[in-house]
Amino acid sequence: MTTGYAGQAIQSVLNSKKGFCKFLSANDTGATGGHQSGILISKSAVDMLFSKQELAVDCITKKNVIIRWQDELKTESSFTYYESKNELRITRFGRGFPFLKPEQTGAMFVFTKQTDIDYCGYFLETDEEIETFLDTFGISPTETNRLIDITKMSSETQEKLAIQEFINSLEVDFPASDVMSASARYIEEKTYDHVEFIRTNPDRKIISWTNTEYALFRALEYARYGEIIKKGFQSVEEFVKVANAVLNRRKSRAGKSLEHHLAAIFDGNNIEYSSQAVTEGNKKPDFLFPSQKAYHDYSFSTDNIVSLAAKTTCKDRWRQVLNEADRLKNKPKYLCTLQQGISGAQMDEMQAENVILVVPKPYIETYPKDRRERIWTLSRFVQFIKKIEGKHV
Repeated sequence: MTTGYAGQAIQSVLNSKKGFCKFLSANDTGATGGHQSGILISKSAVDMLFSKQELAVDCITKKNVIIRWQDELKTESSFTYYESKNELRITRFGRGFPFLKPEQTGAMFVFTKQTDIDYCGYFLETDEEIETFLDTFGISPTETNRLIDITKMSSETQEKLAIQEFINSLEVDFPASDVMSASARYIEEKTYDHVEFIRTNPDRKIISWTNTEYALFRALEYARYGEIIKKGFQSVEEFVKVANAVLNRRKSRAGKSLEHHLAAIFDGNNIEYSSQAVTEGNKKPDFLFPSQKAYHDYSFSTDNIVSLAAKTTCKDRWRQVLNEADRLKNKPKYLCTLQQGISGAQMDEMQAENVILVVPKPYIETYPKDRRERIWTLSRFVQFIKKIEGKHV
């Protein structure tokens, strides 16, 4: 993940209204020995500096702005457009401005617009930082001195940057599982922009959410434990302590992750449900449709009550769902899983116990071919629940 000014510049571009980059020329840095008159900006970026109304005033247009440099130094600077020269410049950096020196000729200048009067500027001076910045946005060195087109950035890069931004914002080592899951969904939506899949393709959506959360959790683990692991351990006991902490947190997160994402699917489809509802004694199915209240209302027909268990893997644990709701003991028991592949013999046992697997569609091909028709996709289950709840399908 990018660090230093390259990372800051990338985030600034992503969070800005518009971004611009160029290599500093000798004229920009004063290396030509001439009078320093500011950083020359391509006219293609004029809309980033001036509005059409501002440009219509006279032949020399000026505008005062606030620029924060490298997220540290702040200056009251000016934009100047000389219509007669067809030049656009940033000027007035103040005495002792540390960045525009002859030795910085060839550095990458990145400029971003935050508001109409607030801007940010960055100077990337090493080959690594410059290449990182250009590669992030899919820009070749010949495509600089113009506005940055962020649509060229790969989805994978956008996801990594969003994950790093989330990690940097944390005030705790590891947030609660529901926060992690919600953040993964936000990052996935921001990166891939297919919120409609919640309704049109929930099978694909839940896999994408799960993959993003896994990437988010791994990145957070590395941020929290990477240096510890690199330094090594003083004893076996110290290693075991850290390893157990990591493994226990992984198990806890994975167990709740699927529930959180399923709840988001149901919410996105306006489905009524109760999560972790109490049926009898200490029994708590993961989901009851339409509600815990309906389950305990004996005038409410069991034909319109459904329970769903959520288990990331279920090869050995599927039997736990058999007795979670006494009122539904003669009804099908639905089990949503991300398990990829179960033996034919186990599937036959499930069928004998009236357990119906609910599996994201792409994973169904990992199951025995002659038994795949028994498996429901998540989309089919969602439509089934909407139908019994009287929702528009």
